[in-house]
Amino acid sequence: MNWLTSLPAVVLVVGGLALALLVAAVARVGVRALVPVEERDRVPQIATPLMPTLGAAFAIFAALTLASEAGYLRAAEGLVSDEAAAASRLAWAATSPRVQSEPIHAALLDYLQTTRAREWEAAAAASGDDPATAHAIARLERSVRAEAARPEVGTPTGTELVVSMDGVTSSRRARIAAASRDVPALYVVTLVVSGLALIVNAGALVFRSSLRTSLLIVGVASVVGLSLALLFALSAPWSGPFIVSGQPLDAIIEGLKSGFFDSGS
Repeated sequence: MNWLTSLPAVVLVVGGLALALLVAAVARVGVRALVPVEERDRVPQIATPLMPTLGAAFAIFAALTLASEAGYLRAAEGLVSDEAAAASRLAWAATSPRVQSEPIHAALLDYLQTTRAREWEAAAAASGDDPATAHAIARLERSVRAEAARPEVGTPTGTELVVSMDGVTSSRRARIAAASRDVPALYVVTLVVSGLALIVNAGALVFRSSLRTSLLIVGVASVVGLSLALLFALSAPWSGPFIVSGQPLDAIIEGLKSGFFDSGS
C-alpha cells in the first residue's frame, strides 16, 4: 500500500482514471462475450436494481474514508504546530536570567534544520532513525540538561528548561508515530471493490448501446477513479503528494537565525 500512497498526484489521478475507464470498457465487452444471446434480455433487469445499491454503498464507503483521511491530514498539521510551539517554548526558556542561551539556541537550530532536511519525508519520517537527526536531538538534550544543572540557574528555571525540552521530544515522538500510520488494507480493498463493482454494473447496463451512448458511464468511472486517487493522495501526509507543511518549524528556524529569541529582543 505504501508504494501507492507515495506516487505523485498526477500519476494517481491518471492511473485511477485509466483503471476505471478500462474496467468500464472490459465490462461492456465482457457481458457481450460471456452472456449467451438468449439471456441478454435479462441483463438490464438484473443490473438496473443493483445500481442504487452499489452506488449508495460506494458513496458511503468513499465519504467515510475520505473524511477520515482528511481529518488525519488536519491532525498531522496540528502535530507539526504543537512541535513548533514546544520548540518556541524551549527557545524562550533559554532566554531566562543567568541562562547561557547561545548553546541551546545553536543546538535547537541544528536539530530543527536537520529534522526538516532529513526526517520530514518518506521512510525516515516514519522510522525516526536518521543518524544525523538522532545526533542533533542528543546534542540538544545535553545542552539543555547541562544548562539546567548549573547551580546559578536555579531550580524553577532549570525545571522550565527540562520541561520545555521534554515537550520537544514528546512532539517529535507523536509526529513519528503519526507518520508510521497506514490506511487499513481491508478498508481500501473494500472501497476499491465496491467502486469497481459499480463500474462493472454500469457497463453491463449499456452493453447493447452504441459506443457513443456507452460514453455515459464515463462519468461514473471518472468519479470512482478520482475518489480512489484522492484517497491514496490523502493517506500519507509524510510521503504522498500532500506532504504536511513544515512552515511552523520553518518560522522557528527563521526566528533563531534572525535573533528573535535572543534575550535582548
